[in-house]
Amino acid sequence: MSDDQALTGSGTQTRRTLLTGVGAVGAAVVLAACGSEDGGGSAAPTSGGPAVPSTGDAGGGDRQNAQSLATTADIPVGGGKILAAEGVVITQPTAGQFKGFSPICTHQNCPVTNVDGGTINCTCHFSKFSIEDGSVKAGPATKPLPPKPVKVVGDQISFA
Repeated sequence: MSDDQALTGSGTQTRRTLLTGVGAVGAAVVLAACGSEDGGGSAAPTSGGPAVPSTGDAGGGDRQNAQSLATTADIPVGGGKILAAEGVVITQPTAGQFKGFSPICTHQNCPVTNVDGGTINCTCHFSKFSIEDGSVKAGPATKPLPPKPVKVVGDQISFA
């Protein structure tokens, strides 16, 4: 018997034929597991997590507070705070006025590192941006930080 043949039952069959058959059966099992009895795609969840309703708010209905980025007390007047994980820098140029900007320097895509002295600063190449409008205050950057609209409701700051 050659390496390309395997003994099966009363005759021989090539490995390729055998593996093709096994692959077809495996694919049929996978496809059957993906379907639902009614064909409507409303199968029960297969993970150990809770079922998510198809209507309503999966976050519990109060999305405004769930998406809060910071409180107004977190952002100093004349300064700001970098929220890298949320992808935003929030500043407060004057009391009660909050602005949002991208936390990525427009020079070479380094993350900005601090807010100090009325500017958002990138220490990669020392670009500085205005906390008021994101405009370039010192290069080598030549383009302003893109704005990220934020809103304040009560003392909560969130994306607009």
